[in-house]
Amino acid sequence: MMAKGITTEELDKLTDGELAEKLKEAKEELFNLRFSAVTHRLEDSGRLKEVRRNIARIYTIARERELGIRTAPTAKK
Repeated sequence: MMAKGITTEELDKLTDGELAEKLKEAKEELFNLRFSAVTHRLEDSGRLKEVRRNIARIYTIARERELGIRTAPTAKK
């Protein structure tokens, strides 16, 4: 399970591989939450919004690394 409200700072400390893994986990969780919502078994509707925001944060960090705005922790400056 992904930590609730993961911060940009926490994500920034991850390597590219770990970031990709977090993205995969978040997408799986989002799929499961959507499924629960459709079958009316979703208790925490705020979680859906939170997971979508986490995914957006991960994409943003990955893109900033691509553009050289941010560097991965293993990258030499």
